[in-house]
Amino acid sequence: MKLTTKSEYTLLALIHLARHGERGYVKIEDICEAHSIPKKYLEILFSVLRQGGYINTRRGSAGGYMLARPAAEITLAEIIRLMDGALAPTESVSKYFFSDTPLAKEKKMIAVLGEIRDYIAGRLEQLTLVDVV
Repeated sequence: MKLTTKSEYTLLALIHLARHGERGYVKIEDICEAHSIPKKYLEILFSVLRQGGYINTRRGSAGGYMLARPAAEITLAEIIRLMDGALAPTESVSKYFFSDTPLAKEKKMIAVLGEIRDYIAGRLEQLTLVDVV
C-alpha cells in the first residue's frame, strides 16, 4: 500500500476539521493555508467526502466545512479506501477490491501478501481521526 497525494491531503484536511470541529464550520482557505493544499484540488476531494457522507457544507459568510460524523467514528482505513482503493499490496489479496492478478498463481507469495494486508488493514481500521488529532 502506498498513499497517494489524494489520501494524504484528504487526511490532513479531515484532521484539521476534527481539531477545529467545536468551532463549527471551517473555511476551505484556512485548511489550504495551514497545509499547503491547492484549493481547487481540495474542493474536488471535499466533493468526494461530501458524497460519501463524511463532511457537511454550508454556503455563505458563516459557511465552510465540518465533519458529518464524530471524528471517533471515522477510521483511517475507510478514508484511504475511499480515496485510493485497496489497502492490499495487490488486488489478488484485496477483500474489497479483489481482482485476479498474475501473482495469484504463487500461493506462498499470496499468503505473505495477505498477511501484510491483514496487518495494515487491521491497524488502520482501529485508528480513527480522534487517535491522530
